[in-house]
Amino acid sequence: MARSLNGLVLAPVTDQAPGQVGTRTRFAYHEAGGRIWAEYSGGDIVHGHLVGTRDGDRLDFRYVQLGRDGATSSGHCESTVLELPDGRIRLEERWEWESREGSGTSAVEEILP
Repeated sequence: MARSLNGLVLAPVTDQAPGQVGTRTRFAYHEAGGRIWAEYSGGDIVHGHLVGTRDGDRLDFRYVQLGRDGATSSGHCESTVLELPDGRIRLEERWEWESREGSGTSAVEEILP
């Protein structure tokens, strides 16, 4: 199992569609006792939260966010936690909106201090 996400800051590897998370979005992760949560903002996102669980190297969480355009959105994501050759964490994500149409894949990687 890869190391804890607690205290890590991650960022998307590529931009998604406008109004969604992008390379300027930052996720501040927390982890305790099989639970995960994060706050995120940046780019087109004013404020976002995610909350869920971790079982080994699998994350399962729901997210809700407020965009710069004033729209709120929510969805579900399942991620796999990987450790990169340089020791950083990468999450490979499969997500789908619950508040609107759409789904996809993405990846976020740890940003070193």
